[in-house]
Amino acid sequence: MLTNKETVSVAVYYMLLSAMGFALMAACVKGVSGYGIPVLEIVAARSVVSLLISYLDIKRKRIPVWGHHKLLLIARGAVGTLALLCVFFAVSTLPLAEATILQYTYPAFTALLALIFLKERVQQATVFCILLSLIGLVLMVQPSSANSLDNLPWLSLAAALVGAFGSAVAYVLVRRLSQSEDSSVIIFYFPLIALPFSVILLGDDFVMPGIEALLLLLLVGVFTQVGQVGLTKAMQTEYAGKVTAYAYVQVVFSVVLGFVFFNEIPALMTWLGGGLIIAGALVNVFWKKKTG
Repeated sequence: MLTNKETVSVAVYYMLLSAMGFALMAACVKGVSGYGIPVLEIVAARSVVSLLISYLDIKRKRIPVWGHHKLLLIARGAVGTLALLCVFFAVSTLPLAEATILQYTYPAFTALLALIFLKERVQQATVFCILLSLIGLVLMVQPSSANSLDNLPWLSLAAALVGAFGSAVAYVLVRRLSQSEDSSVIIFYFPLIALPFSVILLGDDFVMPGIEALLLLLLVGVFTQVGQVGLTKAMQTEYAGKVTAYAYVQVVFSVVLGFVFFNEIPALMTWLGGGLIIAGALVNVFWKKKTG
């Protein structure tokens, strides 16, 4: 039996793994979109890889494929699919750091939704973490006049925010489902819904990828699976509102990846904002909550 402190440590480990997985996924999405691959095709490729890995994992565990709460599982898959489409579109049309920053407003949405629907109390450490992180986000969306929000396409901005809210709804559903469903089953339903949906909407817009683009598409699926596993495991060990606050660290990962692979050079305000985000995550880890 894990103690409360050990449980939090395990949740933090899984959430950091998730953040790194999703940051690498976003970098691969941005990279493959440069080859002219449509967003829906990227979603479909990601779904094929994730569906296969999830199915094999379920068979390995020898558990029922379809789970117990099918309607909730379908809802999680549907909401997650909508959020994924929005996030991929934002990542492919915005600078990587800005797209991630906007999408990562979702921990605030998650804490609010968890309070309303799961009756989870929002702890002081989580509130302080979110406040510090949001201040950091405000600083980071102004790295230069060329990348200020006023100069970014409004449709991409709206997609990023819709994706953030959709992610929050999906994560609350994951938290609810994790009480009775295996993590592999929860993850399995996501590509199960996303694959036919994206293929139908893609229609005749399919673009045959070259070797490099195909490799990136495969990596999108692999890194997404890493992110999903880390997220689902974290949700099973800690409160939804608390654990998703650590996800802000993905913003920092994305800034680094954007600089290394896309020559998106962060400005001073980006570093200051990233520092506040890390500080918020550390506060959430080390601030001992009062019990009783």
